[in-house]
Amino acid sequence: MTVGSCKIELRIPDSASLKAKRRVVKSLKDRVQARFNVGIAEVDRLDDWQRATLGVAAVSKDARLVDETLSKVVNWIEANGEALVVDYEIDLVTH
Repeated sequence: MTVGSCKIELRIPDSASLKAKRRVVKSLKDRVQARFNVGIAEVDRLDDWQRATLGVAAVSKDARLVDETLSKVVNWIEANGEALVVDYEIDLVTH
């Protein structure tokens, strides 16, 4: 079994308030979860208007599948255009 986690740092340049940021983050989270069947949550920078940190998790018996899925999530968020990916980190743990 492989458990993968991905920490994604985002910048939301069009956000002028926490309400605007939360709308963008909630939309991203809902669409990522539905499209990729992963767990996702905002985990840091909760009170920063233009920054967000998302944590994404995936589990599978195939390590390659977990890595590909998390990479696809990052690429999809980058291509989406609502937020800019500043940095990301993928970690895999195999048991």
